[in-house]
Amino acid sequence: MNNSEAFEAGTVRIRNIGGIDERTVTLSPGVTVLTGRNATNRTSFLRALMGACGSDAVSLKGDADEGSVELELNGRTFTRILKRENGQVTLDGTPYLQDTTTADLFAFLLGSNEARQAVITKRDLHEVIMAPVDTDAIEAEIERLQTERKQVEGRLESLESLESEQQSLETKRGELEAKIEDLEAERDRLAERIDEEDQTVETQRENQAELDAVLSDLQSARSDLETVRFRLQSERESVESLRQERSELEAELDSFEATDIDHSEVTTRIDQIRTQIESLNKTISELQTVIQYTEDVLDGKADLVEDSLGGDAETGAVTDQLVSSSMITCWTCGTEVERDQIQQTTGRLREVRDEHREQRSELRRELDDLESDLRAAEKSQTQRQQARQKLDRLEDELDRRTDQIESLTDQREELADRVEELETEASELRGQAEGDLIELHKELNEVEFTLDRTRDDLAAVHDDLEALDAKFDKRSSLKDEREQLTADLEDARTRIQSLTSSAVEAFNEEMETVLGLLGYENIERVWLEQVERRVREGRRKVRQTQFELHIVRESDSGAVYEDSIDHLSESEREVIGLVFALAGYLVHEVYEDVPFMLLDSVEAIDSERIAALVDHFEQYPSFLVAALLPEDAQALDSAYDRVKWGDGVASSA
Repeated sequence: MNNSEAFEAGTVRIRNIGGIDERTVTLSPGVTVLTGRNATNRTSFLRALMGACGSDAVSLKGDADEGSVELELNGRTFTRILKRENGQVTLDGTPYLQDTTTADLFAFLLGSNEARQAVITKRDLHEVIMAPVDTDAIEAEIERLQTERKQVEGRLESLESLESEQQSLETKRGELEAKIEDLEAERDRLAERIDEEDQTVETQRENQAELDAVLSDLQSARSDLETVRFRLQSERESVESLRQERSELEAELDSFEATDIDHSEVTTRIDQIRTQIESLNKTISELQTVIQYTEDVLDGKADLVEDSLGGDAETGAVTDQLVSSSMITCWTCGTEVERDQIQQTTGRLREVRDEHREQRSELRRELDDLESDLRAAEKSQTQRQQARQKLDRLEDELDRRTDQIESLTDQREELADRVEELETEASELRGQAEGDLIELHKELNEVEFTLDRTRDDLAAVHDDLEALDAKFDKRSSLKDEREQLTADLEDARTRIQSLTSSAVEAFNEEMETVLGLLGYENIERVWLEQVERRVREGRRKVRQTQFELHIVRESDSGAVYEDSIDHLSESEREVIGLVFALAGYLVHEVYEDVPFMLLDSVEAIDSERIAALVDHFEQYPSFLVAALLPEDAQALDSAYDRVKWGDGVASSA
């Protein structure tokens, strides 16, 4: 289940980090055991490796102004540089990860790891598991998908009448085809009658040539008149359509103006937020440095004055005394204070750090929103300009077509007068037979004109039916798109629930396996249950998903009963915390993001069980680095790589 990329051995180079002056360590894939006594800077090494991966949980050596950690892995180099300027420590470089939220929670399992501590301190475990999940982004995605699906459904609704429209067009096509057949029959009948009339009056005509010329001119004039009338009607319909389009464009322009924003004000706010975020980054880094150093001192993993690799056995003894003593010399004011008091102060510092992190997250969300608004405003401005240009072109087109209508109107009047003159002239030239012939020619002209128009109408119907076929294809595509959006929407809605259920399942499976491996005889079962509770949120109560941890024990008589985590041994609590962190590691697939899992502060667990835990955890990461006391390390498989820490050196064994 580890990272799909095949990893070669990696090299870690450290300079002035934590309590380390300068060290280089090579890590091979698999398990690497850091063996050494307390206060030999094993934890400093782990924190340095975390820093190279991108975590903020790395500190600069107290007497140094600059430090660095470099990780060479698979031909690539990742760096983290720490600098002290004006009393503040800044972090720079190109780490393995840009965001280590998930890795800090579920892969870097030091003693202060939040997932481990959440079990011991009885925090809301569901909140810890869901911490890396951007629920706001999921809600935004749900809203986006709902909007897109609504748009698709609206387009589908507009296409719902396709069948009736198709049926109507097919009916119209049949009617037009029948009409064309009738007109062609009428045309043939009139042509035959004209031939008959021609034979009847042939001998009577004395001015046939002149009459034929007049009739030809009359037919041409009538045809021109009908053409002008048709063009005039088309131009008027086009003008009406253009006016409608102009109205829509004007409404669109009004909507653009209504959604405009103050570009200068938004830009200024963006600059302010970026400055605030930069300031918060510095403050968080400083707080993290103080917290880490304090934890290391309290845990006996760093000296009070200077944490050095060059310590001897006597130094180790003094450190052990400090760890066990209830009083400790404050390294800021020099007075002796209770360890609990320093721990309380450290706890308040953690709260301040977390508040700053939350404030930074809120600012980042506001920054994303403002930048999105700015981009939307710029896009709206571009669209407004395009609409204005289109409106200008449309106005020009309206003016041109209006002028064309006036011109066509004049032509129509002139042609109507011309037709009337020709009809009068033809009447004067014809006799009775010629009069009938002229009427037949007139009827034939009208039939042919109507026939041409009907054929044009039939061609338009054919075009509409072809366009309709394209719409049918589009409707099918839209239905597929709606189904996909519905599936994506359901996936987004169930993503949080899916993660929650997967976390419960992973914890329960891993817990059952680990309990079987470690053999805690008086623990029958440890399992998580997903429950829904009504909690107060502001002035109202809402339903909230929570995890409930159940611990089932077995008495000497064989009876089982449920117990509290408060009654477990420190060893048992630590194991449950580690398994909970492992569940988060699996659910969030952390092995796909970072190849390292780090393990520290497991001294409360006996050696044989530590060995079993390491053997079990080994299957998941590409690199498992565990910091152990020498006596605990002896219980592990001899095939595991070992790096000895002590006497001021780190050496491979």
